[in-house]
Amino acid sequence: MQDYEQFIHAKLQLENMAGFEPTFNPSFLFPFQQALVDWSVRKGRAAVLADCGLGKTVIELVWAQNIVQRENRPVLIITPLAVSAQTIREAEKFGIEAVQSRDGKWDRSKKIVVTNYQRLHYFDRNDFGGVICDESSILKFLDGAYRNEITEFTRKMPFRLLCTATASPNDHIELGSHSEALGELGYTDMLGRFFKNDQNSSVGGHGKKYGEMVKWRFKGHAETPFWRWVCSWARAVRRPSDLGFDDDGFVLTDLIERQHLVDVEKLAPGFLFPLPVVGLKEQRDERRRSINERCEKVSTLVSGRDDQTLIWCHLNEEGDLLEKIVPDAVQIEGSDSDEFKEETFLAFANGQIKRLVTKPKIGAFGLNLQNCHHETFFPSHSWEQYYQGVRRCLRYGQKFPVEVDIVTTEGEKSVLENLQRKAKQADRMFSALVLEMNNILKIDRGVKFTEEEAVPSWL
Repeated sequence: MQDYEQFIHAKLQLENMAGFEPTFNPSFLFPFQQALVDWSVRKGRAAVLADCGLGKTVIELVWAQNIVQRENRPVLIITPLAVSAQTIREAEKFGIEAVQSRDGKWDRSKKIVVTNYQRLHYFDRNDFGGVICDESSILKFLDGAYRNEITEFTRKMPFRLLCTATASPNDHIELGSHSEALGELGYTDMLGRFFKNDQNSSVGGHGKKYGEMVKWRFKGHAETPFWRWVCSWARAVRRPSDLGFDDDGFVLTDLIERQHLVDVEKLAPGFLFPLPVVGLKEQRDERRRSINERCEKVSTLVSGRDDQTLIWCHLNEEGDLLEKIVPDAVQIEGSDSDEFKEETFLAFANGQIKRLVTKPKIGAFGLNLQNCHHETFFPSHSWEQYYQGVRRCLRYGQKFPVEVDIVTTEGEKSVLENLQRKAKQADRMFSALVLEMNNILKIDRGVKFTEEEAVPSWL
């Protein structure tokens, strides 16, 4: 009987601990950070989904130091652009030895190496005993070549840690990608176990069949087991109290969001007045027709302000115009060198640049820019890009209310409404994930018999 129970328990995939007891869990960590380090080191291959400003960087560094002390082999920390230098500064702050490398070369006496995703091809995975992917949700915004390279690099690494603020709990595909990267259930296996689609079929990793998007939904009994399974390899934290700790010192300042609708002089062909756009093509057309009006509105909003402003855009034409008409603006473009991007982000973080113009897919992940408390946004359908962009400034430790001016048109109101809907959905899903995480931590899987076996009298 016990062998069968062990077999059933193994099928649940709720433990699969591949790590060890940590030997380094320093007192400079907050108690909730110590708990995350303890669990993730014991797990060996884990994901920490901790909100912006909860100290993912120091958690990564302490996790890496544990691997170094155990294995006496280097650990590679892979970060978005400009975050590498930020990670090195954090390491120095806490007395952990780390070195940055852009070309795969470093002093081999240093065991914690930091680089960015675009430089990974310079490194040999056989040199490392562990790998950390910082802001791991950025992977879906990288092109296929980068994603494949990162997947191949981490596939057989004995110790792995994925850290991000937004694994988008409502994005089951992304959670499946994280699971696959950690050696848990593969993406397709995850879909088959917990989900069903309208075609009642199984499809590959792109979620398409015959060129059409396939919509997945939970099987009738599967939602709670799904979140329980996610919690077996991930810990989700928005605030310390999610793990049962005190929230003292972790209270966000106010977020002030203002919406600005601008009039578009150039209407859609054949129309006498603006109408809400329908479909992605009409939205793209509306966005291009309204570039001048939207950029001029942003220029008006930032003019006269003495503080810094972080200006987010999506189109190259938007960035070029904003750089031209906004006083003191400096733009970071996709075509800029990695060195220029990193230097410019650091200059803005140090207060040397007053207005920074860039795209969320370039600078919305990982950077600590709480020196700034004013942002402008052109909304898109990506809740994650908006959330990450706002949270570059709205972080624990921010001293001022963060003001966000959202500039759009009457025709694109539906885009803004969709963004707001996704924000509410993501909050509900994250709450469900935290609830199941707390539930699973309380599960007692032991089988306890309180009475001795009684043999029936007729035997």
